[in-house]
Formats: sequence, structure tokens, C-alpha cells
Amino acid sequence: MVTAAIRNPHLSPLRLRKPGAFVLVALARGLSASVRPQASSGNRRGSPRRIFLGIGASLLESFGRMDSGAGSSSGGRSFTASARPQQGASPVEQMSLVLALLCSPAAGTDECRVPEKFPFKEEDFSRYDESPDTYFYSEPRFVTHIDDPAINALTKYYSKVFPPKDTPGISLLDLCSSWVSHYPPGYKQDRIVGMGLNDEELKRNPVLTEYLVQDLNVNPKLPFDDNTFDVITNVVSVDYLNKPLDVFKEMNRILKPGGLAIMSFSNRCFWTKAISIWTSTGDADHAWIVGSYFHYAGGYEPPVSVDISPNPGRSDPMYIVYSRKKSAA
Repeated sequence: MVTAAIRNPHLSPLRLRKPGAFVLVALARGLSASVRPQASSGNRRGSPRRIFLGIGASLLESFGRMDSGAGSSSGGRSFTASARPQQGASPVEQMSLVLALLCSPAAGTDECRVPEKFPFKEEDFSRYDESPDTYFYSEPRFVTHIDDPAINALTKYYSKVFPPKDTPGISLLDLCSSWVSHYPPGYKQDRIVGMGLNDEELKRNPVLTEYLVQDLNVNPKLPFDDNTFDVITNVVSVDYLNKPLDVFKEMNRILKPGGLAIMSFSNRCFWTKAISIWTSTGDADHAWIVGSYFHYAGGYEPPVSVDISPNPGRSDPMYIVYSRKKSAA
């Protein structure tokens, strides 16, 4: 018998507070956005990672005063490098323009506007609960971690960007998977692989053709050949990766040229297991953080952030940051 999806306050993730103008201004000034769950000796005023995040925050403030003029794409509202932000667009959507501008050479130079090296420190990926994730996920959780409107919005987005079902030669990988992947109803391909931490959850997932159990925070090496997958998805789990750059490099290796990587997230998480920089920042910063993973991993096109939240302020928000592997020259 299939267990029904439920929301259990003892098993479901907590909702992070909404970001406000104070958070963005604080980041722009190099201040801590909020008190972290754990102490950190390296969290000093004006630290490089805060300045790095602050670049995006200060540009967002400037963009907010621009006139509208951007179109939409990829199943949601987003921006391209040549577009100006729309009035009323969410900060998460505007982060696409920030990333595009900062990841392109400055006028008259060949230099990128972001730091040359990955700006985050080891402490940024620490967690309040550093016990093995295999212990935390030892018991199956047949629950959903976002509400139904957010799930429906994600499924609708997938239906617009996935290859048509039953397309010969198409392979998908669902990273950090569980008993449900939120793929469109009836979606099938010859190969859909799930990788997660609980065997019982994975074997209940009806969309998967195969699965494996692996802790990416211990071993980020993905056991697949180069150029294997057309699409890689990750649902509300990118905030738990403590070696994200290694994982994103591996994702790029196993994606086919032009392959699509879709990272989705909300403002809910198991905060004791989420990385420190995630729990101390807001939604727009999260888009910036995930976008930086794509940028610094290398081999990806400029990342794009999309706000697919179905009922802003009334149900769980839902955000996408996606990119494609660069096609072979």
C-alpha cells in the first residue's frame, strides 16, 4: 500500500523567514544578514563572501529603479543579459540579470566582475548537525516538503522544459531523490535514475527506472560515464550540499552537451542540516548562491533564475535556477 503524502510538523522542514530590504542592505554593507544557528569564528564584518553577495544586493537595488522592458522565458518570469528588469518582478528573478552582468567581462576589459576564485569558505558549508546524513535519513519519510501549490507549480514547469516523454535515447537523473520526484504525471523515458539516501523511499518512486543510494556530502563523485544525461533535477535539496562545487562539476561532466540542470528550492528546509550560508541569507541570495555554483564549476552557460511561486505570500514560494552544459565547440 502506498503511503499518502502528509505534512507532519515533526518530519517536515521549517520555513525560513522572508528576506527583507534590511537583509539586502546589510549584505551590501558587508554585515551579517542574521544570527547563525552556530558560532563561526570567520564571520567577520566585511568578509569577502558577504561583499560578494552584497554586489548582487546593491545591483538589485539599482535595477529596482529601472523601467520595465524584459520578456519571459522557460515557463516563468526571468531575465536575460540584454533585458531590463520588469517592474514588480521578484528579487529572485532579477538575480538572473545580476548574474549575467557580473559573469560577463567588464566594459573594455577581459575581466569578469566577480571574484576569480570561488569566494565562499569552508565554514559557509558547515551545518548545525554534522552527524552523518545517512543516520538522519535512516528512517523513510513518506512526506512532501513543500505544499501542494508549490508542487503543482514545479510539475507544470517540468512539463514545459522536459524532453517529450518516451523520446528514444533520453536519460534523466534526479539527484537527492526520494519517494516522489514531482515529474509530470505519466512521464516516462527509457532511463530515469534516482540518487538519494533512503532505499525504502527510492524503491517507492514510480517514475524511476533505477536508483542508487549515495551520500553526496561524503562522496560527491557521480558514478556515471561522461555525457550520459540530458536533464538533471534537484528538488529542495541543493541547500544541504556541503561540497556543492564538486557536485556541480560532476553534474557538468555527466551531462550531454546542451544538457539541462534544474535546481529548485523554496524557503523550507531542515535547518539543522542546511548549510550555514543558506540559513543566514534570504531567497534572492539563495538564487545568487546557486548561480555561483554553476559559474565557478565551469562549463555551464550563464545561469538563469525563475520565480514560479504560485501564490506569493499565501503558499510556499518556488524558485528555479537552471543552466545548460556548454555545447562542444
